[in-house]
Amino acid sequence: MRHFLNLTDAGADGIAAMLADALDRKAARRGWPKGKPDADAPLAGHTLAMVFEKSSTRTRFSFDMAIRQLGGTSIVADAGSMQLGRGETIADTARVLSGYVDAIMIRTDDHAKVDEMAHHASVPVINGLTDASHPCQIVADLLTIIETGRSLPGLKVAWLGDGNNVLASIIEAAGLMHFDVVAACPQGFQPADADVALGKGRARVVGCAQEAVEGADIVVTDTWVSMGQDHADTKLRALAPFQVDAVLMAAAKPDAAFLHCLPAHRGEEVTPEVIDGPQSLIWAEAENRLHAQKSVLRWCFGQIG
Repeated sequence: MRHFLNLTDAGADGIAAMLADALDRKAARRGWPKGKPDADAPLAGHTLAMVFEKSSTRTRFSFDMAIRQLGGTSIVADAGSMQLGRGETIADTARVLSGYVDAIMIRTDDHAKVDEMAHHASVPVINGLTDASHPCQIVADLLTIIETGRSLPGLKVAWLGDGNNVLASIIEAAGLMHFDVVAACPQGFQPADADVALGKGRARVVGCAQEAVEGADIVVTDTWVSMGQDHADTKLRALAPFQVDAVLMAAAKPDAAFLHCLPAHRGEEVTPEVIDGPQSLIWAEAENRLHAQKSVLRWCFGQIG
C-alpha cells in the first residue's frame, strides 16, 4: 500500500521517478488532444475518488484529467454532498470508498483527516492539500524547475511571505532533493520549527525579503490569505514588506524564475509586472499539475519508483 500524504512517503528516489516519468509522458503527448488516453493507458480499469472539503480549480481538474489520460475514470464529490458532510466519520468513509474505487484523493483542512483516511482505507490515499502540506503542488513545481534545465541539488529557492503549507512542502523537498531554501517571513507568520526541520539543515528563515532573494535561482510566493482564514487585514499589513516586485526580483540571479501555485492576488503578494512578466513560469507550473498528478498516481499503484 502506497499512500502519498507527504513527500517523505515517496522519498528522494520516488520523487525522482515521478519527475522522470512526468517528463517522458508529457513529451509523448505533445500535440495530442487533452482527452486522448496515453498510448499504454497504464491505469485502464482503475477509478479514482476525489473528495473535496475545500474548493479547488487546479487540483480538481488536474487529477480528473490525470486519471483519464492514464486510461481510468474518476468520481468527484464535495464533502457537503456526502454523508461525510453530515457527520459520518472519516474512518467509515474510508472503508466504504475502498470498496468502490481503487484510490482516494482528498483535499481538506486538517491534516489529521488524511492520516485517518489512509489508516482506515485499503486503497492508496493521496493528499490533495491540507493545512499542513501540499505535496502534489511541489512535485509540479520541481517538474517546472527541471524543465528549465536546472539541476535540483545546490539550487537556491527563495520564499517570500506566509510560512504556510506550501512552504512546509518546499522545505521537505529541499531536504530530500538537496537544494536550499531561504524563507523570508514576518514575525508571527513564520513556519513551525518542525517544518523547518524537514529541510535537514537546508532551510533557514529570515526576516528580510532582500536577504532571502539575493542570488536565488527560484523566487516563490503564495497568496497571503488562504480559504477560511480570519484577521486578513492584520495579516496583509504584516506581509506587505514581502511583496515580490521588480526591485526584489532584481536581487535574485539575472535568470531567476518566478513561481506561484495560484490563485494569485496581483498587487498583494506579487506585482503584475512580475507574475505576468518574462521570468514568470506560472502557466507552465499550473499545467504541470496534470503531468505531476499522473506520476503521483502511477507511483501510488507501484508502477514507478
